Amino acid sequence: MADPARLLEEALSLDPEQRARIARRLIGSLEEPDADAEALWRQEIRRRIDAIEAGTAELEDWETVRGRVRAAIES
Repeated sequence: MADPARLLEEALSLDPEQRARIARRLIGSLEEPDADAEALWRQEIRRRIDAIEAGTAELEDWETVRGRVRAAIES
């Protein structure tokens, strides 16, 4: 087994993008999948697809959404 202190030292010598990639992988390895949440998200996605296909969803064009996102970022 590798020495954790040495691994950390080596990781800290990497460039920021590489360190971020390693950090994401490490954090992801600690997360346990929530089966209930996954099922609920699948149901929500299906509901949204059905609404779009039925023509009952209120859709916005990309320019409107982009403008709202830009305004939120700038405020």
